[in-house]
Amino acid sequence: MEEASSDYVLILAGGSGTRFWPLSRAERPKQLLDLFGQGSMLVQAVRRAASIVSAEHIFILTNAAQLAEVQRQLSGLVEPSHIMAEPLRRDTAPAVALGVGLVAAQDPQARMLVMPSDALIGNDSAFAALARDALALAGRERALITIGIRPTWACPSYGYIERAEEWHDADLSHTCYSVVRFCEKPDAATAARYLKSGKFCWNAGMFVWSVPTVLAQLEAHCPQLADFAAALAKSTTPHDFIADHFPGLTPISIDYALMEKADRVLNFEATFEWDDIGSWISLGKRLPADAQGNATNTALAVQTAVDNIVYAAPGKQVALLGVSDLIVVDTPDALLVARKEDADHIKQIVAQLPPQLS
Repeated sequence: MEEASSDYVLILAGGSGTRFWPLSRAERPKQLLDLFGQGSMLVQAVRRAASIVSAEHIFILTNAAQLAEVQRQLSGLVEPSHIMAEPLRRDTAPAVALGVGLVAAQDPQARMLVMPSDALIGNDSAFAALARDALALAGRERALITIGIRPTWACPSYGYIERAEEWHDADLSHTCYSVVRFCEKPDAATAARYLKSGKFCWNAGMFVWSVPTVLAQLEAHCPQLADFAAALAKSTTPHDFIADHFPGLTPISIDYALMEKADRVLNFEATFEWDDIGSWISLGKRLPADAQGNATNTALAVQTAVDNIVYAAPGKQVALLGVSDLIVVDTPDALLVARKEDADHIKQIVAQLPPQLS
């Protein structure tokens, strides 16, 4: 494996666990589930990172509720001391600043890739090739780099990045653009305009930069986070420092805090398949389906049943009679039956459940 000794990967592995209830729970959100029998998305993300950097250069950031399960799943894959838990949820900007501080403590000149743990990515070799290209560019240019996804439809649930002209570098083997602006989740009509223009990509929450560059940009645009990261890098007791100082950071997303304000942002277009798998609806599209559009992971008998999603313990027999457009999810201690059109409201019903079921 060809790798630069100064390259690191930070994997963000938090989450609330509501979108895939009852399969997901607060201590076991989507990225910790084995949805397709290939290991959890977190394990897959770590294996993907390990094709770019050594295990000693991978950091995992989760939260206290999920720490034990993350440690269990990553035993033997990641250095135990590199699995860190936020003492309190503070959104992605403080989380990234924490990761920058941890990496800076290892190498103040490091280049780093930040990526979420809860996306499904196809073609790992294409991902690794693009990541290496972006890391190399981060070492040559004082820019914050994003990896975006070419839109396949006018999705109003994703953030978008508007791009300008192609940015040329003779050493690049992937297409790179300069970034005009970051756009929050649009309404349907705006999303359609974005798609038609061909100038926008989906914001996948993947970032690449060098430590000196990101610290300089943090200092310019969110000095509280810059000070935290710099002090963490120098701390001889990082766990204590995080426990004492992280809860006091202002909750804010990395897009709002930094990316929308940064002096220079570049964007690579992904050459790999990507899917956020953000709901039971999107998961249903990945499951085998019968001729009537009923998608499932288990044994299914149907009679006048159309376009349903059924998820249960593999091998469990489920029968559907005279129903359509339902989500049915069966677990040992809970059962969900919902209309597909209400998939985005599952978190509201979760809020009404006893703590042991949420």
